[in-house]
Amino acid sequence: MKQARHTLLTALSGLLLLGASAHSQADSVIRIGLGADPDMLDPHLARTYYGRFVFAAMCDRLVDVDQNLKVVPGLATDWAWSEDGKTLTMNLRSGVTFHDGEKFDAQAVKFNIERAQTLPGSLRKSEISSIESVEVSGPMQVKFHLKNPDAALLSQLTDRAGAMLAPEAAKKPDFAAHPVCSGPYQFDSRVQQDRIVLKRYDNYWNKGAYHFDKVIFLPIPDASVRLANLRAGDLDLTEGVAASDVKTVEADSKLALAKVTGLGYQGITFNINNGKVDANSPLKDARVREAFSLAIDRDALNQVAFEGLYTPANQAFSPVSAYHVKTPIAPRDVEKAKALLKAAGVTTPLNLTLLVSNNPTAQQMGQVIQAMVGEAGFNLNLQMSEFATLLDRQQRGDYQLSLSGWSGRPDPDGSIYSFINSKGTLNDGRYSNAQIDEWLNAARLTNDQAQRQALYTQVVNQLQSDMPIAYLYFEPRIFGMSKKLQGFKAWPDGLVRLAGVSLAQ
Repeated sequence: MKQARHTLLTALSGLLLLGASAHSQADSVIRIGLGADPDMLDPHLARTYYGRFVFAAMCDRLVDVDQNLKVVPGLATDWAWSEDGKTLTMNLRSGVTFHDGEKFDAQAVKFNIERAQTLPGSLRKSEISSIESVEVSGPMQVKFHLKNPDAALLSQLTDRAGAMLAPEAAKKPDFAAHPVCSGPYQFDSRVQQDRIVLKRYDNYWNKGAYHFDKVIFLPIPDASVRLANLRAGDLDLTEGVAASDVKTVEADSKLALAKVTGLGYQGITFNINNGKVDANSPLKDARVREAFSLAIDRDALNQVAFEGLYTPANQAFSPVSAYHVKTPIAPRDVEKAKALLKAAGVTTPLNLTLLVSNNPTAQQMGQVIQAMVGEAGFNLNLQMSEFATLLDRQQRGDYQLSLSGWSGRPDPDGSIYSFINSKGTLNDGRYSNAQIDEWLNAARLTNDQAQRQALYTQVVNQLQSDMPIAYLYFEPRIFGMSKKLQGFKAWPDGLVRLAGVSLAQ
């Protein structure tokens, strides 16, 4: 009852706040609904998918991707690799300034990469761990000297690891509360759990491509409330349209739908050895983790919770990735799950707690999983949490199982290395397998797709039994929008790109 009341109050609060501040066209404002409030607004410390929406508008990266996920120029206009693959030279865009007026140059790049590598708590460390040093080889040229070739590095620099922050501002301890970047929009204000406001940066180098004076991100965890705000005209665009609402959007003459198969996955992370884990925790035994996974019917989960619109998963690589491994998804097998628990010496029922984010879709999914695994001998308790808090607990090891996912990256390394490698900064279960580490590191050393594919196939196959993460499904990126919104397209990485987007009068 308490949870229901909290959800209702949150929904009403969102509706009232949005209605009280309905925008006029003269303000040239776009209001974007998000499924949860982002965590800290520091690209080096952040980990939520929702924060990436804000960074996409606020922080230019060294390189970007196009709609086909090909790496294209950003703040670096061109680049070249040395013959041995251990030096990456980038020429930088001139005439760029940060939002506080500080000049963007090679020294700024060196500062940013070194900050990402050394800042306490940085989640970008493993993403750019191949960089040994950054050389300022000219006022507008940098050279990345690598410890070894890294086929994934360019792709990593298209996201938070490549986001450029104003050096002087980033030296301050409260940077996350007052972020300063060099993108088309600059930070204006934030009210936690309510809104993040960005305003146009007048000195942006490509100002003509952006048509809004303000961008307002509104976190509304309940997808039905986001849709209600969209239909009322209080949102112009929302991510994460629920599968059950797709037909409603399609039938509304004032709305339009944009969807694309995404790169991301949703799964259950098992806490194997993070934080104060009991030395006798049953989750340390891979047979217990595999049993839990085998008790889940992914096809049924897709039908019940997502009306068949999602794609069942058993790996980190989406079907849109060239590195998707065609390994059959193990069918639900309750008897085998029971046998694995018995072989592991587990007395059933086994009591476990699953962290679930506080939105109706995740709650429904948790309840379906709870019922399924119960038949195999797991007594699963669901614990609801605000999404950023869930990730914080997961990172600290304050959990047993956690229902969370990853929005995916164009290069396969970005969807698996940090989560599975023993030294990965997002390896929240502290899973460790020396053979997996060897394969993942080897995949970074070559640009040959066939060699990388073979290595990732070995990784995926090994993880079927090791099961540090029980992958559940690949999530399509479904956006709902006002038909007045022009120029918006859904990209496989799921981010909102505002270049060329406008609202009709």
